[in-house]
Amino acid sequence: MYLQLLCCRIKLTTMAGGVLGLWNDWASRISVLLSLFFQLLLHIFANIRRRKDGSSWLRVPLWVAYQLSDSTATYAAGQLLFSGATKDHHLIAFWVPFLLLHLGGPDNITAYALEDSKLWGRHLLSLVVQVLAAAIVLSRHIVGGGTLLMVAAILIFVVGTAKYLERTRALWSAKFSILQSSLKVRAHDMHHQQFYTEYQDWYNDGELVLQHAHCLFHICKRGIVDCVIAVDDSGSQNEGDYLENTIIQGLLEDREHMWRVMEVELSLMYDILYTKAGVIHSWFGYCIRVITPPAVATSLVLFQLSSKDDYSLVDVAITYILLGGALVLETKSLLGALGSSWALTFLCATQWDWLRHSAVCAGGWRQLRRAIFSLRQSWPVKVMMTGSSRRWSGTMGQHNMLWSRARQVDPMSQRLGNLCKMLGLGKWWDKRYMWTIDVSEKVKKLALNVTGNDMNTMGLRRTRWGERALNEDRYPGLLKDLEDYHGVDFHESVISWHIATDLILAKIDQRGDHVSDDHVELVSVLSNYMMFLLVDSPDMLPGLPQNWLYEQTCTQLDEICTKHIAGSPGNSFCTMLKNLFRPHHHRGWKPSELEKEIAIDIPSKLKRSNFINPRLTYAGIIAKTLLDRKEDVVYALLLLWLNFLAYAANRCNREVHARKLGSGGELLTVFWLYQEHLHQVKEGRRKGQDLV
Repeated sequence: MYLQLLCCRIKLTTMAGGVLGLWNDWASRISVLLSLFFQLLLHIFANIRRRKDGSSWLRVPLWVAYQLSDSTATYAAGQLLFSGATKDHHLIAFWVPFLLLHLGGPDNITAYALEDSKLWGRHLLSLVVQVLAAAIVLSRHIVGGGTLLMVAAILIFVVGTAKYLERTRALWSAKFSILQSSLKVRAHDMHHQQFYTEYQDWYNDGELVLQHAHCLFHICKRGIVDCVIAVDDSGSQNEGDYLENTIIQGLLEDREHMWRVMEVELSLMYDILYTKAGVIHSWFGYCIRVITPPAVATSLVLFQLSSKDDYSLVDVAITYILLGGALVLETKSLLGALGSSWALTFLCATQWDWLRHSAVCAGGWRQLRRAIFSLRQSWPVKVMMTGSSRRWSGTMGQHNMLWSRARQVDPMSQRLGNLCKMLGLGKWWDKRYMWTIDVSEKVKKLALNVTGNDMNTMGLRRTRWGERALNEDRYPGLLKDLEDYHGVDFHESVISWHIATDLILAKIDQRGDHVSDDHVELVSVLSNYMMFLLVDSPDMLPGLPQNWLYEQTCTQLDEICTKHIAGSPGNSFCTMLKNLFRPHHHRGWKPSELEKEIAIDIPSKLKRSNFINPRLTYAGIIAKTLLDRKEDVVYALLLLWLNFLAYAANRCNREVHARKLGSGGELLTVFWLYQEHLHQVKEGRRKGQDLV
């Protein structure tokens, strides 16, 4: 008996030792290939973060690749550093510099989250350690591999170190404090603006939008980092300011074009915060990109010419894969940098007149950009450029409290909801009852009709939310009547007015009043969007998040909904699961019969004793007050929600706007940037510029 147990233990130990030995033999090979694979994933999928619609599932491999790329390369370097000498070790040591290239990362992603740039010091320390480790490995093992292999390794080591240093510098330069320092004294890029003014007929519409965005990009950059740009002591602005304001005035006459320009401006801001754009388009960055592909190609030729008799075919194949992969990725990096619109900004600002003349004035860069665009039409390059569009998602989230509570009132829904909250999945459960819609042209047109008349010299709106919409001239006495129910906190006001909006629309529908369907749809869309922000992104709204207000209101609505469906059969478990995992792309702005029934019932219970939650009382009083007036109630709601949107965009924390750029962008951020442009024009007029 004991002998059998001993034999089994010996067999298990032998098997474990065999597996461990097999892993030790192949760990270096597997890890370097995984490191290259993760780099390919990052190159291909990084740009999908600019959008949030239709690409959510692609974020999973992207996030995994970002999290594991550095650790895989570090683990592989450790394996190569501490592994014992073998006959193939000269070749395996040659792989170490490639890991430095991988740690340098692709150009289109340096930070996955805004907070990653704050960890630049950790990357700097890692850079020092990894470079020293690579130097130790090369000095120990590569010297005996022959002159050709040694020169090839040194070339890759040099460019790999430079790439890793560039990534660390990109993270450092994306810090808000560094961006603020770079804007303290602003040097106007007059060459770029004059080139745009004189040669704008060179561009098609898309290119013109891009150049507009570059000309005005400093407005977005200044606003995001919350920095004041210094002007002359005299207080007057120079020709560059005049050109900028002239451009903005022209855009205000073509609102559709202006919206596209602002979208691209935010995309450029994404480049600065989350990619290497800030360091690529400098002499240091261009030198790295010009040198790296020839260095890798030279290393490939040197390896081809070197003796490979002592190496296994597997290791030789892996080496060719590393060299080929590096050559393809670095060539893509070079072409992407030269063909980028950022390159034109760099060329216009260069002090070398001959370079600016040949590349910009003579059209050399334009021809190169067209050639690169033609190359991108081939299918292999299209795969590598997945999600490369500069456009943001172009969608806006929607959440309606009455609709959400009406769908969750049956016992099965409540059990699943409570279970999710117990498991810490409450946020996910709430998202099941949200949906997205495209930002329509009607919404854009409405947003771009907002003026900056009530902005102060700091660019902040003077009046509280909703007050400008309910002013005395348009609606005499209305603001005073609603003063006690308007809300002292922005979050509270959103909840009260959101419910009041549903009550009003339901009553209007019941009475058969003649109202504009477009206005009703816009009111519903804006109301649902503000509620979506309150639930999904409360930090985007002014004031402290008040989640307890939302939860308390939901509880009260659940009680009301329960009374209205008493006696009706609830959903089965299978039906619940089907509804739960069905995507809600567009619920539609027209309420269901249950929502109408509940909405009509609430105003009939206006006594405070009927509602523990005062938000429902406020909503009922607001609805009754507006419905009793003779003015166009729907238009009043439209102006009110537009004012809510403008106030929230204007008072949102700038860092939150920047953070949202990394997850597809937000309509509120585009609206904020529009107001920044309005403030720029207003300041120009205040300083006495003669603008049309």
